[in-house]
Amino acid sequence: MIAPAANARLIGKAQEVKGRSLWVDARRRMLRNRAAMVSIVILCIITLMAVFAPLLSPYSFDAIDYNVVSCSPDWWPDPMVMCNAGGQHWFGTDDVGRDLFVRTLYGARVSLAVGLVATLVSLLIGVTYGATAGFIGGRVDEIMMRAVDVLYSLPFIFFVIILMVIFNRNFILLFVAIGAVEWLTMARIVRGQTLSIREKEFIEAARAAGVGTFGNIARHVIPNVVGPVIVYVTLTIPSVILAESFLSFLGLGVQEPLTSWGVLISEGANAMETAPWTLIFPALFMAVTLFCFNFIGDGLRDALDPKDR
Repeated sequence: MIAPAANARLIGKAQEVKGRSLWVDARRRMLRNRAAMVSIVILCIITLMAVFAPLLSPYSFDAIDYNVVSCSPDWWPDPMVMCNAGGQHWFGTDDVGRDLFVRTLYGARVSLAVGLVATLVSLLIGVTYGATAGFIGGRVDEIMMRAVDVLYSLPFIFFVIILMVIFNRNFILLFVAIGAVEWLTMARIVRGQTLSIREKEFIEAARAAGVGTFGNIARHVIPNVVGPVIVYVTLTIPSVILAESFLSFLGLGVQEPLTSWGVLISEGANAMETAPWTLIFPALFMAVTLFCFNFIGDGLRDALDPKDR
């Protein structure tokens, strides 16, 4: 027989034990994922370098100096492409003497901004559209998803090019044009999650309590699809950056003197044989950024999977 004092201690310890929520477990699993955490650190460094680019270099991103045209960095292994750059151009210069280091950082500003803003546009449209279609269901769901299928039948880049040509090539429009087509997959993902949620007991209880359709969507459906949406967002950002780079490579994206990684890669590809550093550094920055976002997406997917608890 357990003594009263020991029984009281056992009860006290039992009361101290607290359940861990999915988000607590997800945070712990995410912190244990070394690839994802290293990727977050690298992304933070690239973002800070892009934000404070004017403080890291004495040159302007659009300043032209014909005295240092196509100069390689001082440490470049081929002495035939060296020139008297004074050791200040860390990534060398382009074909009109602009500093490649500061242009790469300014290109990071534009590419990351396009990725984040266009993804935010697709997030707002896709989550709202998919949650509404999945929760209402019936004829409304059929009509809304057939519209998505029609838009899916159009080639992605072709649709963006049409928007850019109709509304003129505008930097701000580039955000909207890419985000306006990236929401389609988001809508399908959210609709599928909503279909599995809308028949749950807590949704029925909310209906019985008098909560309307859009109230249920805002209060119960959307918060419960946050996990898959967060994972997909981390995978959408690199695809948007690639789309912007492709458009800029074709000359339909960012226009001079403003620059992006796509513009720099396009310029570097034309001078790849004579000045390979103009292609290597922007391509390296973009590749590292895309890898980081994919590692973070994989880490979030593993961390938010309730089957791994």
